[in-house]
Amino acid sequence: MSEGRADNLPPNFLIPVGSQVVLRYDRRVPGTDVVKPAGTVGEVVEAPESNDRPYLVRFLDGASFRLKFGELLVRRGDHTVEATATAGPDVSAFVVYRVMVGSRAFGLATESSDEDRRGVFLPPADWHWALTKPPEQVEFFTEGVEEVDWEIEKFVRLALQANPNILEVLWSPAVLHTDETGTELREMRTAFLSRHLYRTYSGYVLSQFRLMKRGFDTNRHYKPKHAMHLIRLLHSGIYALREGDIRVDVGEHRDELLAIRRGEVPFEAVEARALELDRVFQEAFASSRLPEKPDTERANRFLIAARRRRV
Repeated sequence: MSEGRADNLPPNFLIPVGSQVVLRYDRRVPGTDVVKPAGTVGEVVEAPESNDRPYLVRFLDGASFRLKFGELLVRRGDHTVEATATAGPDVSAFVVYRVMVGSRAFGLATESSDEDRRGVFLPPADWHWALTKPPEQVEFFTEGVEEVDWEIEKFVRLALQANPNILEVLWSPAVLHTDETGTELREMRTAFLSRHLYRTYSGYVLSQFRLMKRGFDTNRHYKPKHAMHLIRLLHSGIYALREGDIRVDVGEHRDELLAIRRGEVPFEAVEARALELDRVFQEAFASSRLPEKPDTERANRFLIAARRRRV
């Protein structure tokens, strides 16, 4: 029996061009000694008519080579977590943890920066017992403030997947509110860290790189914000893999990042910097001491205990 796929796709599914895919196994770049480790994210640039033939996959460093369907997993949705947020009921009374994120937490705020807040809410048991279940995620806006709140189980699941946006919530230096449950969640945050972080950060980096390059290829201009987040994510990912910790405040790179955001750095220089940092990122992954998997059992115990407080 063949090994099951984590993306649950049938063997005849054709991966569309433009899809982000993840290497299931280490693969050597043809004609070189470079090895792309399992978990590396690439983009399908050419798809076959059937899965009897390989796909052409391009990686952030420009390397392209052909890989079979069985060597790839389709990376679904990690980078669009916040895009799926919808307006919902007022959950503010049930928020157990709220922080500041975005430029104010990154150490990159300017006078015009908005305030971005993220929170975790723990609804009462009645909400789960009712026919209409609580939302997994809600968002709302007031003047100059945007807030996204996740239901606690959804948040824990995303944290176990090493979603960068979620990890930044747990490590944000700007805590606005926390109760007993929120404090416990923050104190157990290292349980969510694993080498899987390489895959998720790679996916986010590739998304930003693709957005930046697409704009430049179209009109010889790029969006500085995409470029800035690309470099910021690489700095953050390198630190996480090396130190086993998440550093949200990237103030030590403030001059570099703000110069990019202001559009003062040519595309070619940003691209070269991204490729340089990506090589460092891969080296950090190779030597990282993070565990292979997060501590799911600890996360499960926390979630059950939190739920019992609302019964």
